[in-house]
Amino acid sequence: MTSFRQVLAVPGMTPLLGISLLARAAITADAMALTMYVVLALDMSYAAAGAVVAALTAGVALGGPLLGRMIDRRGLRTVLLATVVPQLVFWLTVPVLPYVILLGASFAAGLLMVPVQSVTRQAIAAMTTAGQRRAAFALESVAGELSYIVGPAVVILCAAKVSPGVVAWGVGAAIVAGGAGIALLNPPLRAEDEADGAATGRPRRREWLGARMVAVLTMGFGVAMLLCGVDLAIVATLQEAGQVSWAAVVVAVFGVTSVVGGLVYGALPRPMPTWLLLGLLGLVTIPAGLAHDWPWLCVAVIGAGLLTAPTLSTVSDAVSRLTPASVRGEATGLHSSVASAGFALGSPVVGVAIDASVPAGGFAAAGLAGLLAALVGYLLSRRSPAPTSTPSSDGLARDRGRIGRYLSQDGTP
Repeated sequence: MTSFRQVLAVPGMTPLLGISLLARAAITADAMALTMYVVLALDMSYAAAGAVVAALTAGVALGGPLLGRMIDRRGLRTVLLATVVPQLVFWLTVPVLPYVILLGASFAAGLLMVPVQSVTRQAIAAMTTAGQRRAAFALESVAGELSYIVGPAVVILCAAKVSPGVVAWGVGAAIVAGGAGIALLNPPLRAEDEADGAATGRPRRREWLGARMVAVLTMGFGVAMLLCGVDLAIVATLQEAGQVSWAAVVVAVFGVTSVVGGLVYGALPRPMPTWLLLGLLGLVTIPAGLAHDWPWLCVAVIGAGLLTAPTLSTVSDAVSRLTPASVRGEATGLHSSVASAGFALGSPVVGVAIDASVPAGGFAAAGLAGLLAALVGYLLSRRSPAPTSTPSSDGLARDRGRIGRYLSQDGTP
């Protein structure tokens, strides 16, 4: 069993996770920063702010695979330069942009968002051994949860003290600093024994984007949709109870328990299949709708929180294991895009369920989305053959036995 201390002792791992946490906290807060600017500075509606956030999210979803493919072909520092400079320009000019131009610029900024999350996952896959990877991805998921706890909360707090334009500058500065920090660190994106394999050529997409990878991406979409839906259902439940100001406390409990769950899961001696973790997450989410005030809701979300980071980490781990090294950037970018799509779809689907029934229907809809994604992932994984190597698979032959052992332990990704 690999300990977290062993993972953090890997050269470059601690600064990578630290810089990633800074940048990801800013990136998770960018939607809130734009919302505060449109509503408070431009004095426009939340619908107008939502359109700007939707444009940013659409850009991120479309840009993920494109930037990942560019990393595979041109290298990390080239892509970071191509994204850091546009982010600097965008966030500096946000306070002076008219709304219509801001709408288009937000899409462009999303398209060229610094790929911190996908780069961190690629680097973890390259810097760790098979035995270390699960604990490393658990730490990465914990960092992600911390960024969701800290980032938006800091933006809201600062917006109450300074102007929304200054907050936008701060968010942009953190994103730029994170991208520049990773460029200076320049972590390896391929292991030493994968570098030679890259010379054999880039495998065709159908060689790695098979049923097992589609299963993993489906489950990544499902868990993102579930988590977004849970956030909305929490707010709706407390609004009906007249306790909406306590929503931040419930979300904080959810985030802290997710951190605990990620740390516990990373220390376990054996992994669990992704479909099982996601299915359990969906099951424990549904009864959270029985809580009708904030203390009971804090208790109700503990189960879902404990399973969140483990589920996210197994998805990331499976993507890295099922992908040849020379296309890992495109695969991790596709994973990020799928997650963005899940977050974007979660709010309207759960919102319709809440409007058509009661706030408890939101938890039910979110949980059922997770269960459906787990079922689809399980069926796709079971019906597809185990991955095999090809001459152009960038050293995948070397990992075939390792992948097979992983799959035999898990049963499926």
